[in-house]
Amino acid sequence: MATMKTAVYYNNNDIRIAERPRPVIGPAEVLVKVRASGICGSDVMEWYRTKKAPLVLGHEIAGEVVETGADVKNIKINDRVFVSHHIPCNTCRYCLSGHHTACETLHTTNFDPGGFSQYIRVPALNVDRGIFVLPDTVSFEEGTFVEPLGCVIRGQRIAQFKPGQQVLILGGGISGILHLLLAKACGAGSVTVTDVVDSRLKTAQRFGADFVIDARQDVAAAYKKQYGFFADLVIVCTGALPAFKQALQSVERGGTILCFATTEPQTNLEIPLNDFWRNEITLLPSYGAAPSDLNTAIELLRNKRIPAKEMITHRLPLDETGRGFKLVSEGTESLKVIIEPF
Repeated sequence: MATMKTAVYYNNNDIRIAERPRPVIGPAEVLVKVRASGICGSDVMEWYRTKKAPLVLGHEIAGEVVETGADVKNIKINDRVFVSHHIPCNTCRYCLSGHHTACETLHTTNFDPGGFSQYIRVPALNVDRGIFVLPDTVSFEEGTFVEPLGCVIRGQRIAQFKPGQQVLILGGGISGILHLLLAKACGAGSVTVTDVVDSRLKTAQRFGADFVIDARQDVAAAYKKQYGFFADLVIVCTGALPAFKQALQSVERGGTILCFATTEPQTNLEIPLNDFWRNEITLLPSYGAAPSDLNTAIELLRNKRIPAKEMITHRLPLDETGRGFKLVSEGTESLKVIIEPF
């Protein structure tokens, strides 16, 4: 039986390299050789991940098709692909009303075992509606940005971002930088980024932030001093509760707060409902990406509107996945960490 190497997650400080049988595909399935797999911020949320451990994580993947089942017609061997791990059914009441990421199918689908392995088996449903062929001009490492960029695109889409709006991003990690780049590419009037890490503020400036604020100070006051008003769109890209409180204080009348990140379970946020009611403020979350958002992400990468390669700070072999998790969980030396299994 053919085997492969995997990086098995137990917790952020315990990633074990293990040999596993290489997946065997069925007639409607596909085997993909993983060429690059990004470590997502959600991969290092221990409160979310350890309850399911041990498991092989990794959902930001790009690779090449090496086997196809006899019934597969839309994908062929040697295709360079991005594979979506969670896919909607496109037929339930949620999908039909445009809420694809609320679909039960999306929450229960995945590929086998996970992107931090040398190969993955793509189930039939994912083959049918979750494989996207990469353009020749999009590299494997750029392909790992399709999923996180798609999530950012969906977030700004449902927040009804408009050119000319003033945007405030709380959190300068990879999702914050992607929001910055997308907002700038789509004509934001200004984009401001906050963080508690000085190196992240410098990174935000390098990627075009008009203004940065040390999040340890009064963010709302600093923002209003700079612009004379608050932000039209506030995007929360960190799970730290103080950031959500800063968002409530920093949004302009008629503005929107997009909760792109989430807190730990059982964490509650007090909302000044009367102020929101009087000032027509919108508060909404965003989770995941719909298929149309993933297609948009691929087009942005194909046209080089998002400088994906410039965001990659570390490229590591599968054997060093543990180091990669340490870099991402610490959040000081890295922006985007890519695992390359081969």
